[in-house]
Amino acid sequence: MTFPTHANSYYAASANDKAERPVFSGAAVCDVCIIGAGFTGISTALSLVEQGKSVIVLEGSRIGFGASGRNGGQIVNSFNRDIDYITKHYGAEIGRKMAAMAFSGSELIRRRIEQYNIDCDLKNGNVFAACNTKQFNELKEKKRLWEANGHQSLQLLDQDGIKAFIGSDRYVGGLFDPLGGHIQPLNLVLGQAQAVEAQGGKIYEASKVVRIEHGTPVKVVTENGGTVTAEKLVVAGNAYVFGLLPEVESQAMPCGTQVIATEPLALELQQKLLPKDTCVEDCNYLLDYYRLSGDGRLIYGGGTTYGARDPGKIESIIVPKMLKTFPFLKDVKVDYAWTGNFLLTLMRMPQVGKIGNNVYYSQGYSGHGVTNAHLMGEILGEALMGNTERFDVFAALRHFPFPGGRLFRVPYTAVGAAYYSMRDKLGI
Repeated sequence: MTFPTHANSYYAASANDKAERPVFSGAAVCDVCIIGAGFTGISTALSLVEQGKSVIVLEGSRIGFGASGRNGGQIVNSFNRDIDYITKHYGAEIGRKMAAMAFSGSELIRRRIEQYNIDCDLKNGNVFAACNTKQFNELKEKKRLWEANGHQSLQLLDQDGIKAFIGSDRYVGGLFDPLGGHIQPLNLVLGQAQAVEAQGGKIYEASKVVRIEHGTPVKVVTENGGTVTAEKLVVAGNAYVFGLLPEVESQAMPCGTQVIATEPLALELQQKLLPKDTCVEDCNYLLDYYRLSGDGRLIYGGGTTYGARDPGKIESIIVPKMLKTFPFLKDVKVDYAWTGNFLLTLMRMPQVGKIGNNVYYSQGYSGHGVTNAHLMGEILGEALMGNTERFDVFAALRHFPFPGGRLFRVPYTAVGAAYYSMRDKLGI
């Protein structure tokens, strides 16, 4: 068997831990088995081994192979849908409980980095950048909303103010969140994986699960015939798991996003681009996002391909976006270009629940996976230890299948994306 490799990304090239974990074989028994070694799976595993549980993590490829090791590396607070939307669609009580968790993911990430001394280029602060007056007015409302729910350190930026953060004329204003930030995401998940292993957890790579045998206990079977029997199971493969939980598959859709990393830039150019070294995401429906890496590269991402289709030439999609924001980078070389899949739900809220009495799942963070996946790992850990208070809030959220089922959900959603993209361009 050829051992799987990470995508050819800047993150993989700069990974602190390139060691291959063993392939699972034979039979084993544990308290909790986890399918998927991304942010959700590893965060769950760490929460459990800290409580003394025996944990086995089965990863079909490599630790952080999927979105956890390919994303933009941005720590962005709240959820894809904000607290006002949640309150309107799910009621005041759920809105209040979700608001209490909206800023917990970023806190957990920083706590883990400090506790386990994880080297992942943590930098503080993120900026939401408004491309038109409508978006700027929405950022004013976001500031009011977040302040009403306990976040008091936000800073609204007018057209002059945002230039202190971004060396571009594209934006009419923005909102600075000092509790946001950015990291090298693959090193973040690898650092937490090492913490799991240091406390007795077992992580196996190239160990794809092909079948779940429901029951008490639950059993999973890997591609090469290995079996793990566990009291409880967590399915945490997000956009990279298919066929294991058909009960929930129709309610989520894999999507792809594209990212590039430039060559290392001169310090003077870095300071011209992002004077305060924060990360940035604009407010468009199909948004651009960017930041500086630990070694001074511009990491720039954006665009969405529905149905997780890989674009033929990532640079041809992203470089024009980068140059629209920073025209003076026209002679800068791109060293890396990669794509990765995330999982979108129709309601744009995490899809969390339990099947039977011992199979748990969490997926569908809809572009907010860095913070939400860490949070859900902690919440799953609580639920598996018997405290379901926060888990029940997410599990109560109703989800719906994409219209048209598997055949038509991609074109249907793409048409919707094109509509909202046009609204972004018109500023309406």
